[in-house]
Amino acid sequence: MADWAPVLIGVVLFVLLSPGLLLEFPGKSRYLEFGGMNTNGKAIAVHTLFFFVIYAVLILVAHMHIYTG
Repeated sequence: MADWAPVLIGVVLFVLLSPGLLLEFPGKSRYLEFGGMNTNGKAIAVHTLFFFVIYAVLILVAHMHIYTG
């Protein structure tokens, strides 16, 4: 049996937390911008940190598993 939770959670978080797609924190001109489709280095670093923390909590702490087969 394959555990698909790490793959699916990673893909969903990557899409949702891509800087500039839905929101950008911190933004270029404001603290929080929505749908600007622009990014900067600070936003990439912050979104990467959020991704890692949420991913680690869901996979390691909450023990999320999706088995197939």
